[in-house]
Amino acid sequence: MAQKTFHCQLVTPTEKLVDGEMTYASVPAWDGLFGVLPGRAPLLARLGLGELMLHHANTNGIPGGDRSFLIDGGFVKMADNGLTILAERAVAAESISLKDAEAELAEAEARRVPEDAPDLAARQSAVRRDRERALLKVRMARAVQGRGI
Repeated sequence: MAQKTFHCQLVTPTEKLVDGEMTYASVPAWDGLFGVLPGRAPLLARLGLGELMLHHANTNGIPGGDRSFLIDGGFVKMADNGLTILAERAVAAESISLKDAEAELAEAEARRVPEDAPDLAARQSAVRRDRERALLKVRMARAVQGRGI
């Protein structure tokens, strides 16, 4: 009989955010999203910037529910029906303040790189990434607010 769950750990350099059984995960790899179901083939991938969505399994009659995290960089490994996510940065969606996220987005959108900067391409890329991160924070904060969490 096929397994119905897999074990998942989400760890950053400073804390363990998740350690439990899941039924599904949507993972933001550097080149796009991929899904994880129980029994998935082994993989090792680099994480990108995006939303990690975890569907927690029901345990002891208690409904599992969904949880989202903003992920920015790191690695993910699936082996032996266990998903290990080693994220450089991970923030639970429910801890993102909409007001702070909107302020971060406004600041990122106002930032400009001088055309004569010696490392123009690298600085423009960093500004773009900051804007993408801030926009994702705003979207995630609004989604949490809409669910009433």
